[in-house]
Amino acid sequence: MRDVVVAGGGPVGLAVALHAHRAGLSVVVREPRTGPIDKACGEGLMPGAVAELAALGVHPRGRELAGIRYLDGSGDGREATAGFARGPGRGVRRTVLHEALAEQVATAGIPVDPRPVAAVVDAGDHLLVDGEPARHLVAADGLHSPVRRLVGLDAPVTARRRFGLRCHVQQAPWTSYVEVHWSPRAEAYVTPVDDDLVGVAVLAEAGSRFDDLLDDFPLLQERLTGTRTRVMGAGPLRQRARSRSAGRVLLVGDAGGYVDALTGEGLALGLAQARVAVDCLADGRPERYDRLARRLGLRHELLTHALLRATAVGPVRRRLVPAAARLPWVFDTAVNQLARPVGRPA
Repeated sequence: MRDVVVAGGGPVGLAVALHAHRAGLSVVVREPRTGPIDKACGEGLMPGAVAELAALGVHPRGRELAGIRYLDGSGDGREATAGFARGPGRGVRRTVLHEALAEQVATAGIPVDPRPVAAVVDAGDHLLVDGEPARHLVAADGLHSPVRRLVGLDAPVTARRRFGLRCHVQQAPWTSYVEVHWSPRAEAYVTPVDDDLVGVAVLAEAGSRFDDLLDDFPLLQERLTGTRTRVMGAGPLRQRARSRSAGRVLLVGDAGGYVDALTGEGLALGLAQARVAVDCLADGRPERYDRLARRLGLRHELLTHALLRATAVGPVRRRLVPAAARLPWVFDTAVNQLARPVGRPA
């Protein structure tokens, strides 16, 4: 009987597997997709995510990120900049990150089973995962988690739900910051991910076209001089779970619910949840995980909800960058609250 079955072989699922292996638990990853797995995301690792990966011995190549810069999309020159106070972040291609984690998993001898998880039965002192016994199942199978639905943890969403679109541009980065360009209807995130590659991700409402949204950002369009790759999409981003655990099943990362990519801390939080989930399993106390996971994400969720509500109002949205420029200490504090490593809750 396996101690842990991990559903999902993305970065968070592979981190769960590595933590479980280090804790002396027998673990298998269930992932039908062949790697490296790509995803439409901003590809900027906050300092907290860099620290979580380093603790696993994972150091993916990429570009050092000095902080976050907000710019008015109209190109009128208004901007606000906050440097990371606790060390740099890193811009990393999603495929590069996946390869780095997969290499560690392979080195550890952790098996990867190419079957998806299709059935989960609670047998009391263990689970039956597709008929096979396992002590625990950790679902790291993303925004639209099949396991979340299988175990009845899906919850309806009535709030605003946005989508993400991303491409890459073949050119040298012009900045060491993650640039967030604001327009009345969208944000464009520019992340240096290699010496000759820049990622551009746009967050907007459903039905928006990438090229139409870029028309909102004349300054950004001037700077994007290289060849573009195809556009990938993700969403709807807002997802809810009734709980992040149900008996011997734990939900980590996006599978456990997601607010929005606005603040860019999703991967740092998912990696911290992976660590805490395995701590709970190794201690024989899986029932603690939901409370601890909520505490880990509280700061992030409060700030993301607040910023989403504020920027849904047109006048507030238009004044956001000027306000951040006038009150740099407020902007700096908010950025570094999100950037700091996610601690170990008591």
